[in-house]
Amino acid sequence: MNNSSLKFSPFIIGTMRLGAWGEKYTSSKWQSFIEECLSMGLNDFDHADIYGGYTTESDFGQAFLNKPSLRAELQITTKCGIKMPAEHRPNNRIKSYDSSPNYIIASVEESLKNLQTDYLDLLLLHRPDFLMHPESIAATFESLKKAGKVLHFGISNFSTSQFEMLNSFFPLESHQIEASIFHLQPFEDGQIDQLFTKHIQPTAWSPLGGGLNTLEQSPEKLILVINNLCKKYDINTGQLLLAWLLKHPARIIPVLGTSKTSRIKDAMAIQNLSIDSEDWYALYSASKGTPLP
Repeated sequence: MNNSSLKFSPFIIGTMRLGAWGEKYTSSKWQSFIEECLSMGLNDFDHADIYGGYTTESDFGQAFLNKPSLRAELQITTKCGIKMPAEHRPNNRIKSYDSSPNYIIASVEESLKNLQTDYLDLLLLHRPDFLMHPESIAATFESLKKAGKVLHFGISNFSTSQFEMLNSFFPLESHQIEASIFHLQPFEDGQIDQLFTKHIQPTAWSPLGGGLNTLEQSPEKLILVINNLCKKYDINTGQLLLAWLLKHPARIIPVLGTSKTSRIKDAMAIQNLSIDSEDWYALYSASKGTPLP
């Protein structure tokens, strides 16, 4: 059993599309967006060092320069371990993964500087490094924790065996996975089962599976089921897809990637909605395209 004091708000706010890779928020816009999320009871913000070509953390951190008291109200997650060519990383020749102690420590120091903070609430290894040495990672995590620079540690996009390997050397407290009605793999490959047994709430990126663009390319049967259930529960498509995830007893926490606070409010409105089990399976089967065995 993995015991953890790490707690999340009902939804996590993803920042990937809010900086240079999307909305290009100014510091004042970041501040107003953060404050509006806080007013809804959402204080978890999800980052990665690579977002915005290694610029989004710094853009986000500017909000604290205008209002330093904001930092204490937030729980900040960031990720490291992906090396990608970018203007701000001219020495990265190709996209690769790096979980070496020096790289993790340098990434954390850079994230602390960019986010205008002296600690990270949660650090995730962004992708599994096939060359990772779990004992070295464990020692690095211990060092960062002892120094007070990172409070909690986890992973993202690891297989069950990769999770077990690292967890055997250092107790992991979080795993961010891709999960949605359009990506059923974690329900079938043991990822969610594993986290359930370790009392770790899965956090799910892309919980809408790409949203309306994905839906437009979906089988007609799935679209029909979605439309019928939206009418049944008097909710919109995004709310239904989130409710489908929230139905699972593992208590999956979606990472919302939207910049529209209206959509965040829509999500908050259905956090206590429990769809019928048969409706859950109707969506599952329609997504699979085949009846249950």
